[in-house]
Amino acid sequence: MFPVRQPWLCKALGCYDCCIRCFWAVPYPSLAATLLLYAGMALFCGCGHEALSNTEVLVETYFARNVQDFVVMASFIKYFQYVIYGLASFFFLFGILLLAEGFYTTSAVKQTFGEFRSTHCGRCLSLTFIIVTYILAFIWLAVFAFSAIPVYFLFNMEQTCHNINILAETTPSINQHGWICMDARQYGLLPWNAMPGKACGMTLASICKTSEFYVTYDLYIAAFAGAGVTLLALFLYLAATTYNYAVLRFLGRKGVR
Repeated sequence: MFPVRQPWLCKALGCYDCCIRCFWAVPYPSLAATLLLYAGMALFCGCGHEALSNTEVLVETYFARNVQDFVVMASFIKYFQYVIYGLASFFFLFGILLLAEGFYTTSAVKQTFGEFRSTHCGRCLSLTFIIVTYILAFIWLAVFAFSAIPVYFLFNMEQTCHNINILAETTPSINQHGWICMDARQYGLLPWNAMPGKACGMTLASICKTSEFYVTYDLYIAAFAGAGVTLLALFLYLAATTYNYAVLRFLGRKGVR
C-alpha cells in the first residue's frame, strides 16, 4: 500500500499478517468445547469418584448391618470407579482428536494456508467424528440422567431431616416423628431383605448432621453439574463439526478440493 524500504518493517508486517492468519485459523467453537469437555469430565470423574467412596461408608455405617447385604453395592462402586478412570482417559484423547479435527476443517473451510484444500478423505473423517459424537451425546445423556439419582436421594433425605427437626421443635413426643423414615432399599441401593435398610426419626436427623453427609451431597451435585457441562460440550462439538462438514460438502460441490 505504501513504499517501504526498511527490511525490518517488512518483516514486522509479515509477522503481523502471519499472526492474523493463525488467529483466523483457530476453531474457537471447538476450542471452547474442548475446555468445557475437560472441565466437565474433571468435575464428574473427580467428584464422582470421591462421592462413591463416601456413599459406601454412609450406607455401610447407617443402613446395612450385614456385610452380605452390602456386597453387591460395594462391587458396583468398585467397578464404576474403574469405569471413571477409563472415561477420563477416553475423553481426554477424544477431546484432542476433536480439537485437531476442528483445526483441520476450519483451515480447509477458510482456505488459510495457501493451497490447502479439503479432500474426500478429510470429509469422510469429519463425518465419522460427527457420527461418533452423536452416539456419545446420546450415551452421555443417559449418564447425565443417571447421575441425578443420588442427588435426588440425598435431596429427599435432607428434606426429610428438615421435617423431622421441625416436628422435634414443635412436638415433645418422640413418636410424632419416629415414623418418618428414609429407605435406601426403595432407591435400589440395597436389596429388599437388607436390615435395617432404612433410618427413621432422630437417627435419620443425626445422619444429616454429619459432615460426611454434606460432603457427599456436595460431591454428587458437583458430579451432576460436571455431567451437564460435558453434555453441553458434546452438543457444541456437534454444532461446530456439522457446520464445518456442511461447508466442506458445499465447497466440494463447487469444485474446491
